[in-house]
Amino acid sequence: MEERHISQYDLYTYYEVSKSLLHKFRKNENIEIFTLDRICTILECNIEDIVEHVPDEQYTQYVKMQRKAAAADHSRASRKKEYGETPSEK
Repeated sequence: MEERHISQYDLYTYYEVSKSLLHKFRKNENIEIFTLDRICTILECNIEDIVEHVPDEQYTQYVKMQRKAAAADHSRASRKKEYGETPSEK
């Protein structure tokens, strides 16, 4: 914001950005994509200039387990199809 010469005061006074939204930014709380788009438009920047993706480790582990389970299910389904079995036949 400094290099754009736009202050937080400017954001809520001239650009209708609420103080509560600025608080959410400072506290790293959830913000809607629409809002990020508005901020990028005001600051004339790209989303990656104001947002950084930091993966949640617990969720990352969960996703890895789900991928393995899905791959195993797909493998079983492929074998059944290859040998002429239908999913309803167990």
